[in-house]
Amino acid sequence: MAARGHVQDPNDRRLRPIYDYLDNGNNKMAIQQADKLLKKHKDLHCAKVLKAIGLQRMGKQDEAFSLAQEVTALEPTDDNSLQALTILYREMHRPELVTKLYEAAVKKVPLSEEYHSHLFMAYARVGEYKKMQQAGMALYKIVPKNPYYFWSVMSLVMQAISAKDEKLAQTMFLPLAERMVEKMVKEEKIEAEAEVQLYFMILERLGKCEEALDVIRGPLGEKLTSELQSRERKCMMLYTRLERWPECNALAQKLLLKNPDDWQFYPSYFDSLFHLMDQSWSPPEDGEHCSEGSVHHTVAEVVRFVEERIKVEDEKDSRSLRGPYLARLELMHRLRERGYPEENLPGEPLDLMVQFFRKFGDKPCCITDLKIYLHLLSPDQHVQFINRLSEVVPLGEQGEDGFAFPEDTKALQRHLCVCQLSRALGLHHSLDVSGKLHLIAELKAHYHHGLKFGSSALKTELQFSDMYCLMAAHVYIDLWTETGDEDMVWQCLGLLEEGLSHSSSNAQFKLLLLLLYCRLGSFEPVVDLYSSLDAKHIQHDTIGFLLTRYAESLGQFSAASQSCNFSLRFFHSNQKDTSEYIIQAYKYGAFEKIPEFIALRNRLNQSLHFAQVRTERMLLDLYLEGDIVLSLEESVKAMSLSSEEDDVPWDTLRDNRDLTVFTNWDPKQRQLTDEHRTRSLEEETAWLRIRSLTLRLLASLTPSGHAASQQNSEMSNENGVGDRSSLHRSLLSQFNQTLHAAAQIAEKRTQYPLLGPPSTRMASALSVGSCHCQAAALQLSVHLQELESAGLDESSELQIQICNVFKSLVVQLQEILNKSKGDLLEMKGSKLKTQPSLLENLVFFLETVSIVLWSASYCAKILRPLKTSLQKKKKKKKDANTAMPLVVCGFQELTGNLQDLLTQAVEHIRGQESGITALKLASLTLEGCSREEASFTKAAMDKVQSSYLRSLQEVGDLLKKRAETIKNLKI
Repeated sequence: MAARGHVQDPNDRRLRPIYDYLDNGNNKMAIQQADKLLKKHKDLHCAKVLKAIGLQRMGKQDEAFSLAQEVTALEPTDDNSLQALTILYREMHRPELVTKLYEAAVKKVPLSEEYHSHLFMAYARVGEYKKMQQAGMALYKIVPKNPYYFWSVMSLVMQAISAKDEKLAQTMFLPLAERMVEKMVKEEKIEAEAEVQLYFMILERLGKCEEALDVIRGPLGEKLTSELQSRERKCMMLYTRLERWPECNALAQKLLLKNPDDWQFYPSYFDSLFHLMDQSWSPPEDGEHCSEGSVHHTVAEVVRFVEERIKVEDEKDSRSLRGPYLARLELMHRLRERGYPEENLPGEPLDLMVQFFRKFGDKPCCITDLKIYLHLLSPDQHVQFINRLSEVVPLGEQGEDGFAFPEDTKALQRHLCVCQLSRALGLHHSLDVSGKLHLIAELKAHYHHGLKFGSSALKTELQFSDMYCLMAAHVYIDLWTETGDEDMVWQCLGLLEEGLSHSSSNAQFKLLLLLLYCRLGSFEPVVDLYSSLDAKHIQHDTIGFLLTRYAESLGQFSAASQSCNFSLRFFHSNQKDTSEYIIQAYKYGAFEKIPEFIALRNRLNQSLHFAQVRTERMLLDLYLEGDIVLSLEESVKAMSLSSEEDDVPWDTLRDNRDLTVFTNWDPKQRQLTDEHRTRSLEEETAWLRIRSLTLRLLASLTPSGHAASQQNSEMSNENGVGDRSSLHRSLLSQFNQTLHAAAQIAEKRTQYPLLGPPSTRMASALSVGSCHCQAAALQLSVHLQELESAGLDESSELQIQICNVFKSLVVQLQEILNKSKGDLLEMKGSKLKTQPSLLENLVFFLETVSIVLWSASYCAKILRPLKTSLQKKKKKKKDANTAMPLVVCGFQELTGNLQDLLTQAVEHIRGQESGITALKLASLTLEGCSREEASFTKAAMDKVQSSYLRSLQEVGDLLKKRAETIKNLKI
C-alpha cells in the first residue's frame, strides 16, 4: 500500500509515449500516437497540442496552427496543455500568443502564483514592460515576496530605458521606481544584493550621484559582496561623475596600496592628478585632505608613489608584479602628451623599457605591454634599443648557418619578444629584398629549432615557437605586396600549412591562410579552415565577414550557401536566446544585466553583417533556383520577398566587424586608421544598397513580390499594374542614384592594409560594367509596360528604342564576358601565376546574364498576348502584310544572341578546366626550399588548383541550366 502513496495523473502516463517520440525526433509516430489517444479521449487537449508540435516540426505550419488555435480558444488551465502550447508558439516564433494563453489562465485561476509568474515571463519575452509592471504587482499582492515586487520596479526602469521621450523617463518612470524602492528601504525590507544594485541603477540613471554615493557607503552598500571591490569601483565611478577629484585620487591610492597590480585604478589615479593640477588645487591647511584621506596633487608626489611601489616589488623574493613598472611608463606617456616639463622625472624611456624587459621579457605579454609605449623612443634610438635588449637574451653558440638559438623556453620567449619589437619599430620593413629573405631564413630556423620544446605537447596546445612562423609569413607578405612576386605568397602558404601541421589549434595560422587563399581566388580550402576555427556565438558577426565576402564571388555557390547559413543560424537564434537570458536575469535578480542583454539583441538585429548575409543569401537562392528549380515568381513567394518593404535598418546599421582579429606587429603608420574604418563602412553600406535594391527590383518583376497598394491612387488601376509600374520606376531611380554615389566612392580607390578589411565587390562590379548592364535590363520592364499601353501597331518609335536596348544588353554582356577571358592559373617557366579577378568577372557575367534572362522572360509575358491580338486584328481586316513587328524580331534576335553568349562562356570554361587540369604542379622546382617545405607549398598549390576547377564546374553547370531556360523564351 505504501507504494501507492503518490498517485500519478493518468493523463501523464498516456501522454508519455508522445513526448518520447517528439524528444527522439520521430514526429510521424508522435502524430499517430496522438491520433490514437484522441480517438479514445477527445477532451485530452494536450494530445492535440503535441500532435500540432509534430506537424510543425514536419513543416506543416498551417495545420499545426489551426490545431493550436482550437485548443487556445478553449482557454485551457491544465499545466500540460499550457506548457505544450508555449513550446509550440515559441517554435513558431509567435511568443505574443503565449501572453494571451496565460492571460486567460490567470482570469480563470486568479490566485495561482505559477500562472501569474508564467504570465510575467511571457510579457518579458515580447518586451511588454507596462504589462510586466502590472503583472509583477499583481503577483506581489497574491504572494508578497521581495523578488516579485522588484520585478515590477525593474519593469518601470525598462519603460524608462525604452521610452522614446527622455523627459518622460526622467520625470515619471524613474522617479516612480525610486519611490517604490525607497518605500522598501524605509520599511527595512531590502534583503538581497540585487535589490541594492537596482536602487543604485535607478539613482545613477536619475543623475542623483550624491544619493547613490550615500547608498554605497551606507549599510545597504555592505550587501554588495558578489564582486571584488564592487563598492570601491562604484564609488570611484561616482566621484568621477561628480568631478570630486581629491576623493578620486585618495581612493585610487588606497586601492593601489592594497593591490599595486590592479590596472583599473591607475588611470583614475593619473586622471585625477591632471584635473587637480588644471584646477590648481591645494590641500586645506588643517585636517584631512578629503573624506577618503590624503591627496597627491603634484607630479613629484605621484612619481614618488609609483617609485615606492616599484621599490617594494624590487625587494620581493617572489616574482615582481608588472603594474607599477607599467604605471611609470604610462605616467611618462601622459606627461609627454600634455607637454609637461616633468616628463622625464620618472626616468629615461629607453632605460625604463630595457629594465622592464629584463624583468618580464620571458612573459608572452611583454610585447603587448611595451608595444604601446614604443612612441616614447625617438627614431634614432630604435636600433640602440633593440641592441640593448639583444644583449639580455641568452643564446647558445652560432651554428654552421650563422644562427644562435635559445636553450630553453624562457630564452626563446625573450628572443621572440625582441623580434616582435623589431618589427613593431619598422626595422623589418626598412630591409631590402635580400635582407628580408635572410630575415625569413633566420625566423624559420628559430621556428624549427623551437619545435623541440613542444615535442610532448598535446594536439590542442600551441607550439612555443609558433610566433616565429607567423612573423616569417608576415615578411613573405611584405615581399609579395612590394615586389608582386607570387612565389612569395606560395612559400608563405606552404610555411603556414606546415605550421598548422605542428600546431593544429593555432587560430592565427588559420585566419591568415583563410585570407590568403581568398585573395588568390581559392574558396574550397577556406570552408574547412573556418569551421575548424569553431567560431562561437557573436564571432559569427564579428569575423564572419572574412568568409561571406568571398563566398559567392569566387563561384562556389554550394559553399556560399553553407557559409551564409553559418551566420544566419546565429542571428535567427539570437532573438529567441536573448529572451531566455532576460527571463533568467529576472529569476535570479541580475537586474543590471537586463539592459545589457537588450542592447546586445539590438546590436545584432542592426548588424551590417546580418543585413549583408540576409540579402546575399536571397540573391544567391534566386541565381541558383529562379526559373531553374522554381519560377522566379515562386522563388520570390517562397522567400516572402516584397519589393515595397525595405527591411534593412539603414539609419541604425552597426558595423560589428572585428578588424583587429589578425595578430599584427606593423608600426603605427602601416596600421589600420580611423579613416580606413570610415571608408570601409561607407563602401560596405553602398554595396549593400546596390544588392538590396537589385533584390527588390527583381521582386517587382513578379506579381507575388508586390503587395498591391490598398489606396486607389491615380496611378493604380484594378489589377495594381499602374501601382507596380510606379514602384518599379521609383526603385530604378534609387538604383541609378546609388550607382552614381557608389562610383564616387570607388573613384577614391582606398587601399586598405592587407590585414585590414577586405574591399567589397563594388569597384569590380562597376569597372566590369555589371551593375549598369543590370540596371539597363531592369529598365526594360518600364518600356514594355509603355508598349503594352500603346499597342504594337501604334508604337514604332518605342519599338525601335526597345530593340536598341536589346542590342545594347548583348554588347554589354559580351564586354563582361571578354573581361572574364584569360588564364586563371598558368605556369610561366618555373612560376605559378593566378588571376583571381577573372573568376570574379565570370561570376558577374553569370549574375548579369541571369537578370537579363529574367527581364527577357518578363518581356515575353507581355509580348505574347500583344502579338496574338495583332495577328487576330490582321485576320479580321484580311491584312496581307505578314511582316513581324520590329520588337518581336528584336526579341528573337536577343534570345539568339544570349544563347550564343552562353555557349561561348561554357566553351571558355571548358577550355580553362582542361588547361588547369593539364598543369603539372609536381614538376615545379621551388628555389630556396627544403624538401619538406616544398611538399607543403605544393599541397597549397594543389588546393588552389582543385578550388579553381570546382568553381569553374559550378559556374559552368549554372550557365548550362540558364542556357536551357532560353528555350522557354519563345513568343
